[in-house]
Amino acid sequence: MFAYLLSRVLVVLGAGVGIAAHAVRDRWEDKVPVEGIHALIRVFDSWDGHWYMDVARDGYPHDIQANVTYFVSDARAAFFPLYPRMVHYLDMLLPGGPVSVALAVNFVLGGLFIYLIGRIARELFDDRTAERTMIVAALFPGSFVLSWAYSEATMLCLAALMFLALARKRWLLAGILGAFATASRPNAVALVAACAVASLIAIKDDREWRSLVAPLLSPVGFVSFMVFLRHHTGENWAWFRVQREAWKEGTSFGATAISRTFDFFVNPISSPTSMLTSASVIAMVIAVWAVRRHRLPLPHVAYSVVILFLMILPATVTARPRFLFTAFPLLIPAARVLRDDEDTWWPLTLVVLAGGLVACTGLYTVFGAIP
Repeated sequence: MFAYLLSRVLVVLGAGVGIAAHAVRDRWEDKVPVEGIHALIRVFDSWDGHWYMDVARDGYPHDIQANVTYFVSDARAAFFPLYPRMVHYLDMLLPGGPVSVALAVNFVLGGLFIYLIGRIARELFDDRTAERTMIVAALFPGSFVLSWAYSEATMLCLAALMFLALARKRWLLAGILGAFATASRPNAVALVAACAVASLIAIKDDREWRSLVAPLLSPVGFVSFMVFLRHHTGENWAWFRVQREAWKEGTSFGATAISRTFDFFVNPISSPTSMLTSASVIAMVIAVWAVRRHRLPLPHVAYSVVILFLMILPATVTARPRFLFTAFPLLIPAARVLRDDEDTWWPLTLVVLAGGLVACTGLYTVFGAIP
């Protein structure tokens, strides 16, 4: 867990760089800058965290205005309920307010996820690979979301637990965990693919028809949220309209990721967004190469393929470190490649990951890139 604690220090360091940049700008504009712990909390509550905290405080809107934009609170209907509602109920029991509770919950869940991915890696390979996997996962640039008021930590813990349940053929438990996970983030629907593949293998090999309970239960969270919004707002497909209108989100089927990656190599310092996209695409290619060298179980592969597809599908927010981080099984074969390396690539990998984590956090803190 030392690597996880160190990684959180690096996240704070990256946020501190951004806070200092904001303070300089505020002084130029004759404003009093926000400093200290209040500035740090404001950083970790920014971007999507703002919307999750709106849901934690106020729930979901009963009416969503026409032509909704992300400048109005109705846009919070785009954010899935498990994490913010969990924060809401914990806030009723714990002191400090919803933001402090949200950050504390993610700190704990982040540490739990690092432990769980190590458990999975040990069961798939060995102790040495598990150790490397936990270090890589903790320092991976996209892991900054484990410290922000985002829902990834909740989803990743549930997903990791679900894979452990699938490995033990505990189909009902896997389905329940998948159902909770699909209530936390839209891309958690990738877990349905993992359950389906695991079930098909169990049926093919052992005629274990009860395994179907996992893929049947796992999408319940997603479906339930869609049904809830339908009854709560009186509007069919409310979530999809908010995504389309407020965030202008469409599909490019990878064209945006390719164009931004090309733009980075042509104009490497012109756009932080293009830099993050190209870095994510390169990391994705390396991860896929590692999977070809050290095979993963098919359910892990199915989940990762769907996550990657959903990552490059959008036209606006495409390949990003935090989206790639949710394809966490890919980190395991990458760590296996590094398992026996001590003197060549491993030290350089640590430096690149640590530097990337600080840089990624800093970019989001100064609003330097599309999340």
